Amino acid sequence: MVETNFMHEDDIHLDATRARFSSVLKRHGELTERLSRDSDKMIFERLQREFEAALKSQTQELRLDGEQWNDGLLATIRERVHIEADRKAMQLPIDTNMMPISVFHEKITYRVGTKSICCLEGPRIGIQYETSFAGEPRELYHCVLESKSFLEKMTVLEHTIPFFFPIRELENELLSSNAMKFIDHIGDLLQAYVDRREQVHLVKDLYGNQIGELYHSLPYHMIEFVVDDFN
Repeated sequence: MVETNFMHEDDIHLDATRARFSSVLKRHGELTERLSRDSDKMIFERLQREFEAALKSQTQELRLDGEQWNDGLLATIRERVHIEADRKAMQLPIDTNMMPISVFHEKITYRVGTKSICCLEGPRIGIQYETSFAGEPRELYHCVLESKSFLEKMTVLEHTIPFFFPIRELENELLSSNAMKFIDHIGDLLQAYVDRREQVHLVKDLYGNQIGELYHSLPYHMIEFVVDDFN
């Protein structure tokens, strides 16, 4: 009798899990349709063009390793974009007696692992994330940070990161206190998402004839599948 109760409880748990995943899949379809709207595509295409232009116009690329990527460097990047933005807003000429002209014409892209960090027009810092799987490139993602002044905290102005990522929560939790950690953490989340997604696709390709049902959450952090037993 006890064993029967356990089996009954397991069946209830499995049914509840399947119902939950079915609800997620339905929501996934609705949100996918919403994200396919022209406005979403326009944001991605616009940021893609802006990042491509910014990276092509670079005069120098610095590859950073280990301790070279730190809060001090990020502060330097922020200072650079604000000085240039303020100068353009006030339409002031460059005072070559105060600052070498090359400082303002120099456009540097900082490479940190698979991240490219560059200065965009206005007081904005752009981060481009590259993802890969099994050594092959996958999607590019973008995040644009902005602050009204050098002394104010940065905020996420816009991005092309999947909508189900907790961007605003991470912004409130990390960006104001540790912007470097925020930037790195977003990159880790994106790569983990791509890894899990591609692994599920690989399992489907290799064992599709043995898999009866497969459910997953939007970020692929919850995956359930049933394998048919052919004895």
